[in-house]
Amino acid sequence: MDGQNRRGVAQFGSAPASGAGGRRFESGRPDHIIGVIGASQASPRDLENALSLGRLLGTLGYPVICGGLGGVMEAAAKGVKESGGITIGVVPTYNRNDANPYIDIPIATGLGHARNVIIAATADVLVAVGGEYGTLSEIAFALKMGKPVISLMSWDIPGVIKASSVEEAFSRIKEVLGCS
Repeated sequence: MDGQNRRGVAQFGSAPASGAGGRRFESGRPDHIIGVIGASQASPRDLENALSLGRLLGTLGYPVICGGLGGVMEAAAKGVKESGGITIGVVPTYNRNDANPYIDIPIATGLGHARNVIIAATADVLVAVGGEYGTLSEIAFALKMGKPVISLMSWDIPGVIKASSVEEAFSRIKEVLGCS
């Protein structure tokens, strides 16, 4: 278990780790963190898109951060885990056990919707999958911070990068991060 936690997930403070896609984290930290945002009560289309996107994101080898609860957050985290990736969930309560079962690193905040600032600040790029007003706030925070936001059938506001499919969203993420 050298360099891994009890779940077999690479620990970022230990020896250089290798992400699912073979990325080396020489500093002990990932090169990038990708955010997935969306509603906890999501449509079947948004849940399927989040799951499919998560499966693709897990192959990049970068951690994926989300709000840690249900809906789009859970579907994306499940997809990431299915493809061997690492998930971070920033939950709104003081109890990290409120995170969905696909979260590797739960962060309890007690901040309610204010946790959206943490998600936006931590991610290098965010993908909004569907969503409601909480998602809109995360988009606004990210844009205010100068972070790229990809909208996958989500809010159509100035500054977001529109994607009409999971594959297009994934391609745009790779472009933004400079991945091949």
